[in-house]
Amino acid sequence: MFPDQIKIVKRTWKIMMGVDPDLLGDTFYSKLFTDHPEIKPLFPKDMSAQYVKLREMMTSIILKLDNPDFQEIIDMGWSQTGYGVKSAHFEMAGNAMIWMLKKGLGTEWNEQTEKAWVTCFLEIADAMHQPL
Repeated sequence: MFPDQIKIVKRTWKIMMGVDPDLLGDTFYSKLFTDHPEIKPLFPKDMSAQYVKLREMMTSIILKLDNPDFQEIIDMGWSQTGYGVKSAHFEMAGNAMIWMLKKGLGTEWNEQTEKAWVTCFLEIADAMHQPL
């Protein structure tokens, strides 16, 4: 990622941090499960803890974008495979996250913001696919 893209992602995530984590998580997972109902069984029935995990994971990664700990991201990716998560699921999640961000950021969303976030997700997904 370019430095200006990192600034955009950090600035817009800061805005999203002002959103209730339950609303953030519910919006993300509702979109994900609506678009891909076949992956819903990979998740618990009570999603409240998952909402917190999503926010914590994203915040952890975003805070370190200036100096990413790729081993930590790789480990996160491998921990997900223990739950039956496959490579295609990362793209599904990325698309749902972009949709959620676009809706949540409203007028703050523009072409540069979208490009920064897409680049961010591609790099995260690429790191998560690395072998241990």
